[in-house]
Amino acid sequence: MHGLKTRRAALRVAAWSGAAAMLPLTGAAVAQDEYDRAALKGAGSTFVYPLVARWVKEYRHHQAGGIRFAASNSGLDDDMNGVALDYEPIGSLAGIQRLQSGAVDFALSEMPLPSTELRRHGLVQFPVVLGSVAVAANLPGVDAGSLRLSGPVVADIYLGKIVRWSDPAIRELNPGLALPDAEIRRVHRSDGSGTTFTLTSYLSGLIPEWRERVGVDLVVKWPGGTGARGSRGMAETLRRTPHSLGYLDEVQAREAGLVVASLRNAAGRFVVPSASAVAAAAGSAGWDAASDFQEVLVDAPGDNAYPVVASVFGLMSDRLNQGRHRRTLAFFDWSLGDGRRTAGLLGYVPLPDAVSAKVREALAMRAKAQ
Repeated sequence: MHGLKTRRAALRVAAWSGAAAMLPLTGAAVAQDEYDRAALKGAGSTFVYPLVARWVKEYRHHQAGGIRFAASNSGLDDDMNGVALDYEPIGSLAGIQRLQSGAVDFALSEMPLPSTELRRHGLVQFPVVLGSVAVAANLPGVDAGSLRLSGPVVADIYLGKIVRWSDPAIRELNPGLALPDAEIRRVHRSDGSGTTFTLTSYLSGLIPEWRERVGVDLVVKWPGGTGARGSRGMAETLRRTPHSLGYLDEVQAREAGLVVASLRNAAGRFVVPSASAVAAAAGSAGWDAASDFQEVLVDAPGDNAYPVVASVFGLMSDRLNQGRHRRTLAFFDWSLGDGRRTAGLLGYVPLPDAVSAKVREALAMRAKAQ
């Protein structure tokens, strides 16, 4: 966990500062009003970008009166030629840093921040949606869904201990599968990635050597392989590299035509990433507002649970009832309500009903108290 502590320490460098604090005294009221009305900005996770892009388009058509945190001139339901909400899929680390510097209104990340960091920067954190981190390969001639892997085998591949697809450890998991005698081309994320955090959390919990040599973080020191930026960069690198192996969200892995592996879970069963397998893993989670909803869903118990589930967290200012922060809260409240249907249609997994209700109520109470 040393790498994670280092990364979180680095995040402390950027102190939270609202753009309004830098407004000139002359015409400050006018400038503040223009700032509050301007388009909202978000940044962070590439894992969830396909869903956020769809959410933005749908929310722009949503009537302000239908939101519990309605705000006039919200800027998100204007005509489609206007700029309503700009989300930059630049990776979790960069998104968090931009939020802490006051450059954006919210960030999305698969790595929950400790409560001490949230208090230090004046932020609030909550889960938004779930998804599965797929271990995916470019294996010509191998049918989708037929490849089986385990956490220790994935770790040994990235550690450079398993170098060919014909290795006995892989063959033992895949009897009868025609695997090529080809070198495994390892691909990893080169940017600060919540997807990396989720996968390394899973591997560190299973393999002491991984925990000691690589650790858990948004950015780790990979023992070889090729780096790719963002989920799209990962998908494209895998797509154009025969016999490669990497990791990315299941939605973009399937869109790229990659072979998504079934992973052996805590119950010893091989489970392919799916909505039902993610929901099975989420069933054991203990979401709690008192701990800022920190929950990492890896290697969850249950026969049908997928072992590498990512929780996507929303991060924003804790001044929930002020100016553009109120508009940001309105967007997330809609996402946790009406936006759940779209999440399911795109292959992501909405929070369980009880959890979604708990999050929305916690935010509402916090905003009301201000």
